[in-house]
Amino acid sequence: MDKILVTGGLGFIGSHTVVELQNEGYEVVIIDDLSNSSEKVLDGITAITGKTPIFEKLDLKEKDKVEQFFAKHNDIKGVIHFAASKAVGESVKEPLLYYENNISTLVYILKELKKLPSAGFIFSSSCTVYGQADELPITENAPVKSAESPYGNTKQIGEEIISDTCKVTPNLKAIALRYFNPVGAHESVEIGELPIGVPQNLVPFITQTGIGIRQELSVFGDDYPTPDGTCIRDYIHVVDLAKAHVIALGRLLQNKNKSNYETFNLGTGKGSSVLEVVKSFEKVSGKQLNYKIVGRREGDIISAYADTEKANKELGWETKLSLDDAMRSAWKWEQKVRGNNN
Repeated sequence: MDKILVTGGLGFIGSHTVVELQNEGYEVVIIDDLSNSSEKVLDGITAITGKTPIFEKLDLKEKDKVEQFFAKHNDIKGVIHFAASKAVGESVKEPLLYYENNISTLVYILKELKKLPSAGFIFSSSCTVYGQADELPITENAPVKSAESPYGNTKQIGEEIISDTCKVTPNLKAIALRYFNPVGAHESVEIGELPIGVPQNLVPFITQTGIGIRQELSVFGDDYPTPDGTCIRDYIHVVDLAKAHVIALGRLLQNKNKSNYETFNLGTGKGSSVLEVVKSFEKVSGKQLNYKIVGRREGDIISAYADTEKANKELGWETKLSLDDAMRSAWKWEQKVRGNNN
């Protein structure tokens, strides 16, 4: 089968995607600099699939190393590019770090792909490109709004770089996948989300509070114009998300794409409020969660959930797993990581 490069392949979404690629018979090569991941994730991937992917520890900011990698692996047919810094708050404090890590690495990879006879490229993008959308659910035709953070801006700029490159590079085909909110863990509990330090995302903060690492969850505002006053997001199970990457890649490798640059939203099409996520956790864990309502957090949009019709029709993909499924797997993963069965 075709050889596929997965950058950031030991991260949360990357590792789940590597599993799905290997399950479909692809040969996978992972590049990861381990700045926000662990080499132990390889053991989890191997336990699930029975096969260990090729792994190269490499910093994609080092252009010469990227060139050397592609010279060595000159038979790569496709790249799924996850490697990027992703904490919104950190990006506001360290904008240059984000522009260097998220933009220069993308440019270096695309330069190498231009040299190949043909290549498929899947870009890990985000619904942050839409900001607070004028209409819900959000379609791919919604206007891209001015970014709220340097992180969001790197996703917008990244999409523009890929689009501009595809216009003048007939041998390059690309798809930008705009994720909503990935959550959960693999059902085997061999891989899952492993945030370093204080979690930036809701679900790991919930599970860490549930197991006693965090004292309480802060719910930022209950006075939004939503049914229960808390913000609404579209939470998609990471395994459903990973499977979408494999399908999108297949679309490019089989020349089923309608143009050589396409965008797709990946979500469930359903919004869930912060308190609904809390209730789902309490239901599947049987635990009461310690949380309190605090003031709104700057930069939070009220509501965002996907119109998934394009991905459903064009890719033939749809989500199969529920919010309860995601919370159940996230809780089992948290217990396993902590060696705790309470």
